[in-house]
Amino acid sequence: MSDDIQTLAREDNERCQNPGSGMALLGQHPLFNGLSRRDFEDLGESIRLVKLRRGQVLYKQDSPAYEFFYVVSGRLRLYRLDTTGQERTLDSHGPGEVFADVMIYADPARYVAYAEPLRRTELLAIPTDRFRAILERNPAYSQLLLRQYASRMVQRFRDLEVMTVRRGVQRVMRYLLEFVPDNQRYNIEVELPLPQNQIATRLAMQPETLSRLMRDMAEEGVFELRRGRLFIPDRQALEERCL
Repeated sequence: MSDDIQTLAREDNERCQNPGSGMALLGQHPLFNGLSRRDFEDLGESIRLVKLRRGQVLYKQDSPAYEFFYVVSGRLRLYRLDTTGQERTLDSHGPGEVFADVMIYADPARYVAYAEPLRRTELLAIPTDRFRAILERNPAYSQLLLRQYASRMVQRFRDLEVMTVRRGVQRVMRYLLEFVPDNQRYNIEVELPLPQNQIATRLAMQPETLSRLMRDMAEEGVFELRRGRLFIPDRQALEERCL
């Protein structure tokens, strides 16, 4: 177990508790709903609940990776430090999402970024060695897992496409559309996954540029922005800015 995780685990029992109802949610995730009941129960014996406060680092960039995680509640961001020491936000994860699971296959397994909660967050910590053992005795399940990873790689290429769009407004609108449910067209309410300054880093632009673009779109009636939440009257207005 890494020093970072050992330290957090000792903090007056705040972090490690019985997984409880989080296991029922975990069983619905595509990474786990194909497991047999026996395998899932076997895995569950080694899963623990992690509770973190805002800003309490879960793990550090390049530290040894012995676990991956499922978000029960709250939200975290992943970020790296560049050669100048500046933070570069890579992604964020909210309820129902799994992250750091690529460590199942990594050798050596090291976390590629920092993971830090943006608010009070509960996670399930899943040991990679126990999960890998299940894969090794279930080749068919391993194939299913690889297909899911392939699907996620397609999404990553879409993310890269967003980053290479030259016009800033298109980049912002494409990013925001990722969080708008496909089945909703009108009167949509969406929580921004990150603070605006971190979204700016994610989109490789200056915070002032993002603020100006967001303000311009709000003035045009494309959306309203109130306390980190977007209120979108018509999805089509967002989609038109992406053309």
